[in-house]
Amino acid sequence: MPAVPPPTPLAAIGRRRFLLTAWPWRSAGYLVSSVPVAFTAGLPLAMLGLPWLLALSPDADFGERAFLAALGALLIAGLGPLLTMPLARLESHRLRLVDDRPVRAGHRPLSGPGVRTWLRTRYREPVTWRELGYFLLMISVVPLAYAALLSMLAFLAACLASPLILLGGDGPMALGPAKVGTTADALPFAISALVLLPAVPYLLAVSAGAHGALARALLQRGSGERLQAELVEVARSRARLVDAFEAERRRIERDLHDGAQQRLLDLTMRLGLVHLDLPPGSPAADGVADAHQQAKRLMEELRELIRGIHPRVLTDRGLAAALRELADRSPLDVTVEAELPARPPVHVESTAYFAATEALTNAAKHSEAGRARVAARWDGDVLTVEVADDGVGGADPGRGTGLTGMADRVAVIDGRLLVSSPAGGPTVVRVELPCSLNDHSPG
Repeated sequence: MPAVPPPTPLAAIGRRRFLLTAWPWRSAGYLVSSVPVAFTAGLPLAMLGLPWLLALSPDADFGERAFLAALGALLIAGLGPLLTMPLARLESHRLRLVDDRPVRAGHRPLSGPGVRTWLRTRYREPVTWRELGYFLLMISVVPLAYAALLSMLAFLAACLASPLILLGGDGPMALGPAKVGTTADALPFAISALVLLPAVPYLLAVSAGAHGALARALLQRGSGERLQAELVEVARSRARLVDAFEAERRRIERDLHDGAQQRLLDLTMRLGLVHLDLPPGSPAADGVADAHQQAKRLMEELRELIRGIHPRVLTDRGLAAALRELADRSPLDVTVEAELPARPPVHVESTAYFAATEALTNAAKHSEAGRARVAARWDGDVLTVEVADDGVGGADPGRGTGLTGMADRVAVIDGRLLVSSPAGGPTVVRVELPCSLNDHSPG
């Protein structure tokens, strides 16, 4: 099996042929290109942080220093991300010089258009503030580290060049804490620098690798943010599936209503007309009459089936009207309280209706109730549907009363089901569905 190439210079340092790879040159390129990036970020950030410098003035009193410090913090926090976010994208691309691993995008997609949405989303993301922190380090700590590295390289270069410089009699010259005046005095320093010269690529790789590791840690999305983004995508995918399911349900309802039901209605009418033309009491008349009755019963069953798939009144007139029709068809004496200021989204409206349907069906079949109450209202950003009956109580999801399926259906759109059903009653089934008035359906 071929060896996996190292993704970073830090991982490549331990390889025997490191000096023959491109990593030393890539590391040098990364370090050199950091200088214009630091300058580009440093100048505007220094201007934003100018109140901090003024706060250090010996002539400023405590109140002025506190005001200037707060002003500097507000400027950095308010305007700094607007500068560092585009620079962070540049850094993500530049990171490829010292890191072959893919860089995951730090910012999540926007939930909608508009400047307000952009500001609300970006300023709430942790990665935005990590990017700002990275560039604050880039203009404060990183220059110190690079200055130390440059000093070491300059010292080695001076040691190597010292014998040649002193040949012209331009001595003495300082090499760190020591001073040399002749070529003979400089030779030990030159030899030592020559011996240490192969270590320079390793030093560059360590410096560039450490800088790249810092950039990757601060600029890319963390594990918690990745999980959150994945959960958001799962929620969106689930919402798309719910919408597709509702669209398919309504298509089936429309096809049955406009196709099969109309043909069955035509068949029922024809059988009725044929029955009128046959002699009363004849075997043929009795057979046609029986077929006519069966066709009418089938018509009623088909209507109930269509209502169960997606009632037409829910599509045409909304949840409140559908709940009132549901109450009229229930064997219980049902009171409906549903005054909604607007229509909820289709998937929310459908879930609320079928939850009420299931709750009333359970009350009629299992609770020995005679009366029930259905209430639908909007509480803030939650649509609440509550079904209460005067039955014997004791509703238990484990007994197959439909509560488990109702809870699963409600959970699909991040809602929740609450049930209160003590022995002896009454039973109250409450469904809470997240739904803002701003998300209502037209019509």
